[in-house]
Amino acid sequence: MKHVSQTPGPAGKSVAQGERKISTMERIHSSSQVLIASVLVVAFLFGGCTVGPKYQRPPAQAPAAYKELTPADFSKTDGWKVAQPQDNVLHGKWWTMFNDPQLDALEEQVNISNQNVQSAVASYMAARALVKEARAQYYPTVTVAPGITGSRQGAAASLATTPGTSVFYSLPFDATWVPDLWGRVRNQVRANTASAQASEADLENARLTAQAEVAVDYYELRGQDDLKQLLDSTVIAFQESLDLTKALYETGIDSDEAVAQAETQLETTQAQDTNLGILRSQFEHAIAMLVGQPASSFSIPAEPLKSNPPAIPFGVPSQLLERRPDIAANERLMEQANAQIGVAYAAYYPTLTLSASVGVESRSFTSWFTWPSRFFSAGPSMSETIYDGGLRHATVMQFRAQYDATVANYRQTVLTAFQQVEDNLASLRILSVEIQQQDTAVKSAERNLKIATDRYRLGIDPYLNVITAQTTLLSNQQTDVNLRIQQMTASVQLIEALGGGWDASQIPTPSQVLHQDSPPQPPPPQGTQ
Repeated sequence: MKHVSQTPGPAGKSVAQGERKISTMERIHSSSQVLIASVLVVAFLFGGCTVGPKYQRPPAQAPAAYKELTPADFSKTDGWKVAQPQDNVLHGKWWTMFNDPQLDALEEQVNISNQNVQSAVASYMAARALVKEARAQYYPTVTVAPGITGSRQGAAASLATTPGTSVFYSLPFDATWVPDLWGRVRNQVRANTASAQASEADLENARLTAQAEVAVDYYELRGQDDLKQLLDSTVIAFQESLDLTKALYETGIDSDEAVAQAETQLETTQAQDTNLGILRSQFEHAIAMLVGQPASSFSIPAEPLKSNPPAIPFGVPSQLLERRPDIAANERLMEQANAQIGVAYAAYYPTLTLSASVGVESRSFTSWFTWPSRFFSAGPSMSETIYDGGLRHATVMQFRAQYDATVANYRQTVLTAFQQVEDNLASLRILSVEIQQQDTAVKSAERNLKIATDRYRLGIDPYLNVITAQTTLLSNQQTDVNLRIQQMTASVQLIEALGGGWDASQIPTPSQVLHQDSPPQPPPPQGTQ
């Protein structure tokens, strides 16, 4: 071997060139390994960088106390109890405070069959899927594209090649990875996670809205049953008055005019009594829709309104920010918008792409998996936008403006929440006084009717005085029932304004958003009401 290496010739020259080629390939391979390793080190060093503003919840003004909950106001209210200090929050199934089994059964159906709630559940599940889609960008994309290509080269294509058909077999595996150097993917994941949390809060808000609507419609329906009972008894009383006027007319004591007046009053009241069926049917149909049942096969037995407003724990105003699902949803949307600003900022920085390809290729299937058929390539590439006509700047400004809009929406939602609480507190406080006054008015009207009837029986006054007294009593009794309906619906609406039994701690964490296997369910009742 030593002698051959010293003797010049074609063979020795070929061996030397082969050694130089191998040495060159080794150096190239070694250099590519160093380059790839350097790129990976850079990727890991910058992988913790996240551009864009850090999110902090903007402040929202909360009063120190509710204006409508002053001791002076409570000292004048006997018809509405205030919850004890230890009952400072609502828990779980808030409707059980009303102690109405029929209402309890209806509310249980809302979580199962209400289609608005089911739609909100689907929206939440879709939002969760978007989080997983965003997280997929953390990892490389690997593809495989096996192929068999047949070709035939014509004789005129090359004089050195014998014309014929050849087959080319290939099995390439390609991998591409874009490291998240500037936090674009992390910000997108944060944005989608916040959006999913907002969607879950929207679900709870849809559930609370449906539950409150069921309770309001239920008490409106029971109020119609109460009015029906009142008018039924009034029709009986007016029929007795008509019989009296007829008897007095037949004996010559009274005139036919009194009979006509009594008939008119009876028939008018009968028409009012019949008309109540329209509104009751509409409330019944509305409840059927809310509990997910066809109105044609749904019915609620008639029963007069017997419930009294419960003692509602209202807490302190600052708690309202954590107890309203719509406020929580708007707060999550602020974080989503804030993260989107970071996504837009990442476009200012270069993008690093690592690509690799490995596989086998051969013109013979039998030699497909042999060592000489292998091939590979790997290397980084970097791209940076030099000029875009102000596109990136405009995108950042767009997302900043959208963030400012979410802040304004959040604060407006907070203001609306306090307005709704104060509205219903004022309604309950004023109604409790008004009902007492109306009860006194009903008693006075009953006394007036008794006097007018007695004077008519004695022939002192005409029957018109009796009709006037009867009309006054019926009007006051109807007002009394309507006030009690308002009182019950205001109680429900106050509970809804306070957020029901929900709390912001029930919003799923980012880990729960990612790994939760089933849609969120309403929390079980906690404690006793």
